[in-house]
Amino acid sequence: MTAVLGVLGVLGVTAAVPGAAAFAAGTAGTTGTAASDNRAGESDGDGDGYAFAPGARRVDGAGGAAGAARLDLGVTYRSSLPRAAEVYYALELDAASDAYVSVTAVPRAGGEVVAVDGVRVSVRDADGGSCSLDSATFGAARSPHPVTASAAREITRTGTRCQEAGHYYVVVERVRPQDSPPDAWDLELTTVSEPGLKRTAATTAPDAWDSASPAPPAGEPANRPGGAGFTGAASLGQGAWRAGIEPGQTLYYKVPLDWGQQLYATAELGSTEGRSGYATGALSLSLHNPVRGRVDSAGTGYTGRRAAVDLGPVPPVAYDNRYAVAGQQNAMRFAGSYYLVVHLAEQVADRFGDGPFDVVLRVRLTGEAGDGPDYAGEPVPHGVFEAAEPFRAAGTGGPEGDLADDTAGGTDPAMRAVAVGGIGTGSVLLAGLGVWTVVARRRSA
Repeated sequence: MTAVLGVLGVLGVTAAVPGAAAFAAGTAGTTGTAASDNRAGESDGDGDGYAFAPGARRVDGAGGAAGAARLDLGVTYRSSLPRAAEVYYALELDAASDAYVSVTAVPRAGGEVVAVDGVRVSVRDADGGSCSLDSATFGAARSPHPVTASAAREITRTGTRCQEAGHYYVVVERVRPQDSPPDAWDLELTTVSEPGLKRTAATTAPDAWDSASPAPPAGEPANRPGGAGFTGAASLGQGAWRAGIEPGQTLYYKVPLDWGQQLYATAELGSTEGRSGYATGALSLSLHNPVRGRVDSAGTGYTGRRAAVDLGPVPPVAYDNRYAVAGQQNAMRFAGSYYLVVHLAEQVADRFGDGPFDVVLRVRLTGEAGDGPDYAGEPVPHGVFEAAEPFRAAGTGGPEGDLADDTAGGTDPAMRAVAVGGIGTGSVLLAGLGVWTVVARRRSA
């Protein structure tokens, strides 16, 4: 095996042996086997289990509009939020583009939180008027975990506020500071700009779409460890996917959706033996759009027997969804990476042990990819509203099969072939060379 790694290293192929071994072990289907490699793409993970974006700029929030540090569009930042204060950040916006800001708050693990506490974010104009407001709370489980809220400045034909170019402010605070833990929370902030259209388009939302719940994909799930943050989210396509999850842990996945496509997802928590009890809101599943705005969320309790939670069918991705009153449809306004976020409450450990527990995601995609809107410029960051090729596991029939290249998932294609081959040293060497050749040709095409 050492000789194989040496040859592959000379050829320039990164050989991640631990990740490949975990992949091979995870395909056996035993309970909890996926947890050993369950933080794919983790980076800067010093925020109590949350992996912040690598290279995120450090910025301090101000106590008021005066002195607020400016946030550049298309950039990810890291900051902190004290218990009982608003923190301000500045934005400089034009009069033609929509701007979106997301804030992920990361409380300390093991702390006590209440259901209605969480983070609130607003975008305000130079006079202090609100452009939009959103909040995210910890929920009935009262489990401290990363929560994400988003706000926007939108240009509309009928708008009377927040339509001018100039200074704007992002204001972040806790929802109920009087009930909140005393420690400061880490923050991850992202900013996105969406250009206007070249020509006038419809101003009403689609009034008809298929809201029936399709059958989730059946079959044995493939092992797919989750990421520990938005930036390191592991890519998924249609299929059934398994990971190990521990109480208090949050897993992040991304599902590329193009214009006209529709997503349906469920999460299942496996059963345990020899334990009884009930954990409120034990398993939660939420969906966020490409600017990290919340689309939908759901949760379920746990008794030690199999439990499942599903997101209702969401509308197909359409630019005109932004004119809908309902938040779920309104949020399905962009193509790009949509994020599935799975959390297992800390309190599960009190009644059912430390795990890891098997969690299975079943994802179904429907609809043909269509053309997007005719933007007058480029979004910032570039490509944020483009749908990349999804990850496909071996045997799913996708064009890439088990050679799909997915750096966020942390699994090298050549070593994946080695891990599942189970063949002699000479054959392994030839297989490694062959896989490298295929990958090299693809990348140079």
